[in-house]
Amino acid sequence: MTVTIIGAGLGGLVLARVLHRHGIPATVYEAEPSPAARRQGGMLDIHPWNGQPALEAAGLTEGFRELVLPGRESYRVLDRQGTVLVDRPDDGTGERPEVQRGELRQLLLDSLPSGVVRWGHKVTGVRSLGEGRHEVSLADGTTVVTGLLVGADGAWSRVRPVLSDARPSYVGFSVVETFLFDADTRHPAAAKAVGGGSLFALAPGKGILAHRESGGTLHTYAQLRKPQDWLAGADAATVAARVAEEFAGWAPELTALITASDTQPVLRRLHTLPIGHRWDRAEGVTLLGDAAHLMPPNGEGANLAMLDGAELGQALAAHPDDVEAALTEYEKAMFERAAAEAGEDDVYEIMLGADAPHSMAAMLTGAEGARE
Repeated sequence: MTVTIIGAGLGGLVLARVLHRHGIPATVYEAEPSPAARRQGGMLDIHPWNGQPALEAAGLTEGFRELVLPGRESYRVLDRQGTVLVDRPDDGTGERPEVQRGELRQLLLDSLPSGVVRWGHKVTGVRSLGEGRHEVSLADGTTVVTGLLVGADGAWSRVRPVLSDARPSYVGFSVVETFLFDADTRHPAAAKAVGGGSLFALAPGKGILAHRESGGTLHTYAQLRKPQDWLAGADAATVAARVAEEFAGWAPELTALITASDTQPVLRRLHTLPIGHRWDRAEGVTLLGDAAHLMPPNGEGANLAMLDGAELGQALAAHPDDVEAALTEYEKAMFERAAAEAGEDDVYEIMLGADAPHSMAAMLTGAEGARE
């Protein structure tokens, strides 16, 4: 059995690593030309019910622990004037340690033999050849034929269409990403507002979320309820100016997180697959992570993807002579887990609904009480 994985995100790499530990060969095809081709997102809190067991299955718990940034499990909720409504410091008792996504991805890459990940291999299409075999077409004109294909290729998966007609739909929110570097020295007021971990500065329909990364970096996401075509085709300068207008009148230490950015703003539109998305079992192919169950960012996406990868790898190792039994077992658990998570409270309505920021403050203080 040789496994072909499309996508070198966290889920696909956990799958490759678990397969490697069980002596099952795998090849990962990734469109990006190298691991350093783009910034790999921001902070991730790794949960004890999904992300941490996945890394344990991959044999990387010790390496993961070495990446944890201390003090990042603190959070603050502010209103638009900068008034602090909730301020919970990291007292060391938290269960969801924070790491940087790029460093976690590199840990996984370093755990794989050279050549497992094939960079610069962009998939343009997939077609079934029957009897569980699939042909993967690449942008360079070549093709790969495989007996076991896994789509770990995210929201706009090229593998998904062989299993499902579902396409991601816009959820009504757009996000603009910015960075401040060496913020404690260069932007002390903004750094003080963010504090040691995460900041939620919220109002109905809009908010500023920021995280303290390593080296004094503040990573910010300006979140706005907007139509899908908002700023379509706009250049970076226009995006920066329009987003600044959206937060006019907010406290200057908050707006500086956007207006003083050391990088050009990046606009992203949030999408989701239907809640309960599933497909009929098709021989020789499956999906994991966002390719299978894309949902708006709620802290679970990367964790779910890693658990998908770990459980799929373990199922294949447990059924080396019956791939279909392994895929059936994996998909049953994955469908149930994803549907349950997608059915949880709408975090965007809590963060940016009519009662923001008080609804978010209530949720976080309630969760704090529940932990105690």
